[in-house]
Amino acid sequence: MSYETVIWDVEDGVGRITLNRPERLNAWNEQFGLDLKQVVTEDAQDEAVRAVLITGAGRGFSSGADLKEQGAGATSDDGRPDTKRILHDVYHPILLTIRTIEKPVVAAVNGPAVGIGASLAFACDLILAAEDAYFGLAFVNIGLMPDGGSTAFVPAAVGKARAFQLALLGERVSARQALDWGLINRVTAPESLAKEADELVRKLASGPTRSYAGSKRALNRMLYGDLEAQLDLEAEIQHELVRSDDFTEGVTAFVQKREAAFKGS
Repeated sequence: MSYETVIWDVEDGVGRITLNRPERLNAWNEQFGLDLKQVVTEDAQDEAVRAVLITGAGRGFSSGADLKEQGAGATSDDGRPDTKRILHDVYHPILLTIRTIEKPVVAAVNGPAVGIGASLAFACDLILAAEDAYFGLAFVNIGLMPDGGSTAFVPAAVGKARAFQLALLGERVSARQALDWGLINRVTAPESLAKEADELVRKLASGPTRSYAGSKRALNRMLYGDLEAQLDLEAEIQHELVRSDDFTEGVTAFVQKREAAFKGS
């Protein structure tokens, strides 16, 4: 099947998902979310697919939500983005499926993985990154909080101190630092990323998929508890924050390329 913003192909048991909005650093707009949801929740379920690889076309993995298209999709009665519906109906099925699908999912991160783009990478079972890649929960820079499951994925990987540091300061984390913190599994030279990711996912595709499924099920329960409930909580809080003056100021400042003047309202 052909998609507008995602490339899907299957070869030798490997399903490859390439995020394909390179002109926007693979930022998420409404069509991108719908395409990715279809691929993850439907196409990747095919029994012929024994392992899944997610990577980005062009210079980045994903720069997060496309702020220049805020309000272009579903809106609530007050005219603000219907964040709760978007998260529940589009984003959450993608992330929950990656965590529960009975086959390994590998992220190959090239360039930035920011905001929901970082959450997508952190949702995967194994994460490889190029040396020039970086990660960031930049939600705070526009007056929001981490969503996409990052309030579950990140603390489980790095602990309380670093989780708060990432959430409250929105700092950029280099691939090497992410490796040191336990956020990712391997760092490679940029020119080697595709080859090493391909070798890894092919190895997984030829392995004991029932074993992988059992490990994922047990580790999910141990590490994340009730992930659905955590996603619901993120959606509730984010929906409130999108209605704040700080969010409006944050997005305006981002588009105008200036420092935001937050007032806590």
